[in-house]
Amino acid sequence: MTRPFRQMPPHGGVLIDRMLRGELRDAALERARTLPKIYLDRVRISDLELIAVGAYSPLTGFMDRETYETVVEDMRLPNGLAWTIPIVLPVDRETADALPIGREVALVERTASGEDNIMGILDLAEKFTYDKEREAQLVYRTTEDKHPGVARLYRQGDVYLAGDIWLLNRPSKIEFPEFRHDPAQTRRMFAERGWRRVVAFQTRNPIHRAHEYIQKVALEIVDGLLLHPLVGETKKDDIPAEVRMRSYQAILRDYYPPDRVILGVFPAAMRYAGPREAVFHAICRQNYGCTHFIVGRDHAGVGNYYGTYDAHYIFDEFLPHELAITPLFFEHAFYCTKCKAVTTRKTCPHDEKYHIYLSGTQVRRMLEQGIPLPEEFTRPEVSRILMEAVQQRKAAEAAGK
Repeated sequence: MTRPFRQMPPHGGVLIDRMLRGELRDAALERARTLPKIYLDRVRISDLELIAVGAYSPLTGFMDRETYETVVEDMRLPNGLAWTIPIVLPVDRETADALPIGREVALVERTASGEDNIMGILDLAEKFTYDKEREAQLVYRTTEDKHPGVARLYRQGDVYLAGDIWLLNRPSKIEFPEFRHDPAQTRRMFAERGWRRVVAFQTRNPIHRAHEYIQKVALEIVDGLLLHPLVGETKKDDIPAEVRMRSYQAILRDYYPPDRVILGVFPAAMRYAGPREAVFHAICRQNYGCTHFIVGRDHAGVGNYYGTYDAHYIFDEFLPHELAITPLFFEHAFYCTKCKAVTTRKTCPHDEKYHIYLSGTQVRRMLEQGIPLPEEFTRPEVSRILMEAVQQRKAAEAAGK
């Protein structure tokens, strides 16, 4: 007897769709041209799109005060559903004062050519002030402006606008369109392949041997892997998304079973909120249709703001029924010259002197000096791509002087 195919339900039970199409979109666009405009930054551009396509289900818009408060304080929506990151629309006080409650507002992207791309409409339901230091402490666990997420929070406007949204146009610049799969699309792709259990891997770095080891261990217990790098706004010193994507394609081509892996991009901005962002990333991947999510050491962390395993421990703050997706917790992996394999402290009995692993600073220094990364650390194909990118950047900088 054929087993019925059941897919992971979206968070909250319904995959949200706030995209207008056809005549409804045309009419809304015509109307939007006469509305007050709010120009969105890169974070809000990605948030608007991800709300509309259902990646942030069950959200239908930017959070009101009640929702914001329960998320910041309790990591839950007012109905008790787990949610860890405030999804908000900040503006300055002058802009907020000019917008009447109950009216529509056009959400606009200023394109690279200086033109307006009307992306959506906000049904303005509420506007409220908030305490930036309180949000920083509760969400990021620090009030230091050296933290990139906190620095961004301090720079933004003092008033949040709330209300449901409708998406009329995508961002003007769609990076990696062939890999940009909305949640409805990934769900169809999984169903077509018969994947009942799918593990997602979140990354903002090129894949090295430790990542490869973790992914392949996870692949042993599921049907397929969604390699889902974040390609939204990141820190300036993070490796550019186009370089990372080349490295992913190179390694998938030669070292992964092609019928068991899908490469897609997650166009969200990086918050660097550590533990809270780990849960947020897991919820989003549930909306994409995944049943499992890999949580590595210091997931979504930055600097020394979070404990090594805080991104694992935070899942204990939720009851089993609150998070349908299953987190897979992995220890830091490395190559052991004694074991002659990639392993972790859970399975390797040997002293650290036999372990090969490099910090981000060490990797950047070697690439700057034109030194190939050790094959035990990353595949030669990836090393070449990274080294070429660094040398091209250095040449461009030299030419610009």
